[in-house]
Amino acid sequence: MKKCVITVVGKDTVGIIAKVCTYLAENQINILDISQTIVQGYFNMMMITDMEKASKELGEVSKDLEVLGEDIGVTIHCQRAEIFEKMHRL
Repeated sequence: MKKCVITVVGKDTVGIIAKVCTYLAENQINILDISQTIVQGYFNMMMITDMEKASKELGEVSKDLEVLGEDIGVTIHCQRAEIFEKMHRL
């Protein structure tokens, strides 16, 4: 399994989850777990995904998601799960 962590942060608007999930589905990226909260109008979502059957490489997906985030007014980061875990272990 090729696990990746995707984080989405920004001002809450209609359709954020739909647009991110649509992109993932179109590129054969499976969502394993998802957590989402809205605090005083700010949206925060974290997803654990499996890119084993993805139609694109991680670098391209990461760049696409950054562009998608800019289009919808949020910041989206995508990174391999093991890198995310090591960064947040301190």
